[in-house]
Amino acid sequence: MAEVKMEQALYEVETPCYVLDEGKLKKNLSVLADVAKQAGCKILLAQKAFSMFSVYPMIGQYLAGTTASGLFEAKLGYEEMGKENHIFSSAYVEKDFDEITRICGHIIFNSFSQWEKYRDRALAAKKSCGIRVNPEHSTQEHGIYDPCAAGSRLGVTEANFRPELLSGIEGLHFHTLCEQNSTDLAETLEAFEEKFGPYLHRMKWVNFGGGHHITREDYDRGLLIRTIRRFREKYGVEVYLEPGEAIAYYAGYLVCSVLDVVHNGIDIALLDASAACHMPDVLEMPYRPPLYESGEPGEKAHTYRLAGATCLAGDVIGDYSFDHTLKEGDRLIFEDMAIYSMVKNNTFNGIGLPSIAILKEDGTMEMIRRFGYQDFRERLS
Repeated sequence: MAEVKMEQALYEVETPCYVLDEGKLKKNLSVLADVAKQAGCKILLAQKAFSMFSVYPMIGQYLAGTTASGLFEAKLGYEEMGKENHIFSSAYVEKDFDEITRICGHIIFNSFSQWEKYRDRALAAKKSCGIRVNPEHSTQEHGIYDPCAAGSRLGVTEANFRPELLSGIEGLHFHTLCEQNSTDLAETLEAFEEKFGPYLHRMKWVNFGGGHHITREDYDRGLLIRTIRRFREKYGVEVYLEPGEAIAYYAGYLVCSVLDVVHNGIDIALLDASAACHMPDVLEMPYRPPLYESGEPGEKAHTYRLAGATCLAGDVIGDYSFDHTLKEGDRLIFEDMAIYSMVKNNTFNGIGLPSIAILKEDGTMEMIRRFGYQDFRERLS
């Protein structure tokens, strides 16, 4: 009965709307908290994937804190969760750094030149400082998301590592994964230890970065726990993980409506949701997002190309099939839309931003925020 009520609430919400599923978020957080306890590590929310700060107090009950990629994310984590607050930037902005030292406990530098520039200010503020390294070991095929790709700007390579400048450095950080399993982490760790192992006994902590799909059904959490335990025991360091997707993996939806149906060799349904504006990863990755009660093209009786209503010819979400024909006003529910959606959306073409709501565990819907013309206008000049 509860599931029926929850499904009904999704179909009745105004569109377009991002809907966070409270029950699924809590389930993910419970898994992460259990991993942290068994492995003896700390897990942080990587805000670059999910920054819905209205649920930060809930997340803070399970995780150790937040990690940021710049000042604004750092301020959000500091103000809304108030626990451990870490930051990494490929290059810090001079005017931001004093505020960063005020609100962040851990500051990670991308190069030794950045470390030399800001070292005195960071140490004077008694911050725990780290260097990001590049193991130069790729375990993925998505070049745009591969920090170990040739010519990468992210992390210090072994050839450029400067042990003579490690005084004041308490941690090493690497981030090489993207939506991957613990087998990829174990493989990466071998390369990391081979290149940077001689310096690990001088460290207080090591950050394994993000990209760990810990809450995915087929993720090998046992291997992750064993890997972290072995590493901690060998080097005597604290271990951090900073997944983003795993926190809200499959815990959110983008509910939208059909605006029109046209035909040009294939039936095309135009939606009030846009790949370009509301789910940019669909075009960047690219990938075909899961859609509730649909099938592959040709699998069900009626196949449609789903697309946004912008002027971008390539604003196409994907081809899907349905048991019934689509008509104006029909509701569609895209799944796994909490991550890299709200944080990356935009108002191209003057397309409005989706509302944000929470589907509570009792099946009721709580509207968190609606957006309008002023939100579009105030981004411009």
